Amino acid sequence: MKRRQFIKNSSLASTLFFVPSFVKAFEKIAIEGLGYKKLVIIQLSGGNDGLNTVIPYKNDLYYKLRPTISIKENKVIKLNDTIGLHPSLTPLKKLYDQGLLAIVNNVGYPNPNRSHFRSTDIWQTASDSSEYIQSGWVGRYLDAFGKNYYNAIEIDDSLSLMMKGENISGIATKSASRLYSASQDPFFKKILSYQNDEHLSEHNLGYLYKTMIAAESSAKHIFFNAKKVVKSNDYPNNGFANQLKTMAQFINSGMDTKVFYSSLGGFDTHSNQNNKQKVLLEMYAESMEAFVRDLKQQNTFKDTLILTFTEFGRRVQQNSSNGTDHGAANNVFIIGDNLKKQGLYNDLASLSDLDANGDIKYEIDFRTIYATILKKWLQVDDKIILNKSFEQLDFI
Repeated sequence: MKRRQFIKNSSLASTLFFVPSFVKAFEKIAIEGLGYKKLVIIQLSGGNDGLNTVIPYKNDLYYKLRPTISIKENKVIKLNDTIGLHPSLTPLKKLYDQGLLAIVNNVGYPNPNRSHFRSTDIWQTASDSSEYIQSGWVGRYLDAFGKNYYNAIEIDDSLSLMMKGENISGIATKSASRLYSASQDPFFKKILSYQNDEHLSEHNLGYLYKTMIAAESSAKHIFFNAKKVVKSNDYPNNGFANQLKTMAQFINSGMDTKVFYSSLGGFDTHSNQNNKQKVLLEMYAESMEAFVRDLKQQNTFKDTLILTFTEFGRRVQQNSSNGTDHGAANNVFIIGDNLKKQGLYNDLASLSDLDANGDIKYEIDFRTIYATILKKWLQVDDKIILNKSFEQLDFI
């Protein structure tokens, strides 16, 4: 097959499997074997308003700065005498009462960026705000400790930067059967039939066969393991819940996947925030409750830790459109059966001591959360992945 024809014919395959464009796919040997613990990462994309999620309902400044979008005290789900949750988060309050939820407040990073794209990149790569990195922190985890692409799976049709390493990247799929069907397509098989062509080399894309073969192998592994588990029907009827249902099927199958990632979008609430956030938080909480219940029924929840973050918070003062603009620090939810410190990990930041832009000041660097999860949950050297040492927290 001529080089030009090969490039043309293999474009579909490379799009389907999001293979990395590096020759070193199989060169690195895992430093440490993968264990049994799973990490689930959920992003609330768009910048969820943390101040209307974890609410200082006894703070007069909160109501003064948000005269029309604040959550009234009689609607708040109270956690203690001063702090409560948005009324859509009743299912999360159940997890809180069972000791399965930790809320880390005032999470951010120095010199915050208020661009969705850039701040998301910062959270996904674990970089400084002035640093640009081409690999994600989960991707670097795979580089150092992974063996196969399916060691990390994103429930989506495209792979996020978080999941991309230099030598090995995760797999993106919404459906095990659809991924497998694509790998068995005759067109894809025809391309793979040239893998032993003696004329192929590193210079004419011979290396791509290696990653395509690995992708096909991953598709088989995911499909045949997922077949062992029937999806639960006990989920809400929405797209995010369907993602979690697929994720639970993968987890309950027992396959060797360490990290799962998914996202729920729509949180960029510059206008009409109350109605939009109400619907989205309800979708998140009800779907998460069903997900946890599913894992518990299959006895896999005890080995699963769930991290929920958003790329930035919102401005403390509401805008003229009954919404909020891009802010800085925010809260992070940790859900699991092995929490060392349940409930409110720390207090909310002061609303009378904001930064120059009118945003909540960060207290906890988000990378300390990553470092803690890597070291204490995934039990690997966090400095290898994060490229520097960060403080360890006490939530697990």
